[in-house]
Amino acid sequence: MIKKTYQEINEKIRKGEAVVVTAEEIIGIVKEKGIEEATKQVDVVTTGTFGPMCSSGAFLNFGHSDPPIKMSKITLNNVTACGGLAAVDTYIGATEESLDRGREYGGAHVICDLIDGKEIELKAKASPTDCYPRSEVQTNVRLEDLNEAYLFNPRNAYQNYAAAINTSDKKIYTYMGILKPSKGNINYSTSGELSPLLNDPNYRTIGIGTRIFLAGAQGYVSWQGTQFNSSANRGVNGVTLGPAATLAVIGDLKDMDTEYIQPAVFENYGTSIFVGIGIPIPILDEDMMKKVCVENKDIYTSVIDYSVKKKNKPSVAKVSYEELRSGKVVIDGKEIKTTPLSSLQKARKIANELKFWIENGNFFIQEPIQRFPQNNIVKAMKIKEE
Repeated sequence: MIKKTYQEINEKIRKGEAVVVTAEEIIGIVKEKGIEEATKQVDVVTTGTFGPMCSSGAFLNFGHSDPPIKMSKITLNNVTACGGLAAVDTYIGATEESLDRGREYGGAHVICDLIDGKEIELKAKASPTDCYPRSEVQTNVRLEDLNEAYLFNPRNAYQNYAAAINTSDKKIYTYMGILKPSKGNINYSTSGELSPLLNDPNYRTIGIGTRIFLAGAQGYVSWQGTQFNSSANRGVNGVTLGPAATLAVIGDLKDMDTEYIQPAVFENYGTSIFVGIGIPIPILDEDMMKKVCVENKDIYTSVIDYSVKKKNKPSVAKVSYEELRSGKVVIDGKEIKTTPLSSLQKARKIANELKFWIENGNFFIQEPIQRFPQNNIVKAMKIKEE
């Protein structure tokens, strides 16, 4: 059996000798050359995804004022940010809405305005103390004025995600977009065969410490993401059949580019943020090669009825990403239009950009320092019964 190590692959990257292809390109190579020969030839397969990832935000440090203040009630461009941290630290969540503009502007816009070099207004109030005597501050800052500014997203890059449909007789507005009545459309939000965790379904190479492409910068997987479900049902080649693993990721806001991270407003729902993530998969052996040549026709997900006002919404069908990507699926004899929320064009661009970085020796593969749990389940909120 063919075996490669991270060290061997990184040495080839250092010498400019590594063979790097995208997760779409590897499919044709394997069909032409077979698993064994493809494993010998290819060192790294790059993946990519670009879609709405609500569980995102940024930690910011503004530096101390004179006299100093221990900020508690904080707004950035009139969007509430988190107090309760150290004196001049804050966290702003992507989905937090503006106090005066409502759902049309939120934390996602603040984050992207900072990345674009725009000036934002900081307002903060505090209860004075002996060491922090100031009671309020109002100033304008740019990203370059901050000491630290880093994206820290608790739940990104879902390993498969259910598609959405509406069986009721009324239009509904969701984080999956507008769903028309009477099964009028299906929305989905995964890049299929390009998606990172669908190419490493058992998390052999993606874990804590993995170096990634994050919003145009080099970032890292910092932990398992929230609602990490490694016990999800699996189909062909270990691919999960619905929402499973997620990633907590971190990266420097000062290196990011709004080509790969963008605010979004979902009608009658609120703000979100589109995040671009690319992860390199080192081809350590033939089993890894079998995983990365997964095709859309073999990746299935459930179509969930979002009109049901319960946590466990019913599934009306299982469909492949080949069907979803075709623009229509047939359920119960009815042809239904499908629409992606994620951008395949951007996912391809991310996978190719990451490929370029590796080929030019600007990005090296990082072995995880710890693997993810293999049998983790997601619990529901505990509600006290009356």
